[in-house]
Amino acid sequence: MTKLLEFKDYSMGFKDDNGDVYNLLDKVTFCIEEGKALGVVGESGCGKSMTSLSIMRLLPSNIVFQGGQIIYKGEDLLKKPEADMQRVRGKDISMVFQEPMTSLNPVLTVGFQIGEVLRKHYPDMNKEQIREKVIEQLELVGIPSPEKRLNQYPHEFSGGMRQRVMIAMAVVCWPNLLIADEPTTALDVTIQAQVLDLMQKLKEKGSLMLITHNLGIVSEICDEVVVMYAGRVVEKGSAEEIFENPCHPYTKGLMAAIPSLSVEQEELYSIPGTVPVAKNFAAGCRFADRCGECAEGCKDSVPPTKEVSPNHYVQCWLGFEGR
Repeated sequence: MTKLLEFKDYSMGFKDDNGDVYNLLDKVTFCIEEGKALGVVGESGCGKSMTSLSIMRLLPSNIVFQGGQIIYKGEDLLKKPEADMQRVRGKDISMVFQEPMTSLNPVLTVGFQIGEVLRKHYPDMNKEQIREKVIEQLELVGIPSPEKRLNQYPHEFSGGMRQRVMIAMAVVCWPNLLIADEPTTALDVTIQAQVLDLMQKLKEKGSLMLITHNLGIVSEICDEVVVMYAGRVVEKGSAEEIFENPCHPYTKGLMAAIPSLSVEQEELYSIPGTVPVAKNFAAGCRFADRCGECAEGCKDSVPPTKEVSPNHYVQCWLGFEGR
């Protein structure tokens, strides 16, 4: 398969008020193939959203680039002029942001905001063509009476409806790559199924990067999985391999935390502790303080990344041969 987008040893940090720089993402390496869906999973604070914002070049001003590349169709996005990135955003690469309540402009109608993407990238389209396309997109994401709703403002929509508007805006140009950051947040089960069906349709026309806490969604829709912890990729491989043979202690913990109807559970499992903040990252394995398999030396040096089976990689000091 052809690589559409690839992270190569990408590292970035942030500068605090004192001018000190702390690493956030450490040599992140993975790729998204054309026509495939990649799931990026991990707890809040693991670096998933910062990774996606790096692709879009929408990072805060205190972020410091520390090395690596983000290659899209053979070009490094990090070296593109801002004018070129504006042509990429929304047309070639688009994103559904995590907070639908704050991502829409409250003083503009939803129809105007969706149509703005078309006006930016297809200046030859007339008003009627844009209106028809906006109505089509609202229908696609399950908004009832789209001819009326397009003239309404965000405050007239529920949280779930705003999320669907955000998805309509992101896919109106049918981008080569859609980045969806927790796209089913605040949606009921029925609408969630519609959104996932839409994601499947997008795979027929492009690629998908799905950021989520919901491993059930990942197993249903994704071809590949990247597991992130504290700014590092700790495990990556095919969805089938990751779910059937999780190797990293953190991945095992995530799998153990999934509720099961087939196994009796007195209480739900949770991984002890919390994700550390960047200022408290360990020099070695950043999961060491929460790991039940932590051995001497794990905290001191960065673990190697090794291939435990074809295209299945784990960053850990533990040997997984024979497990």
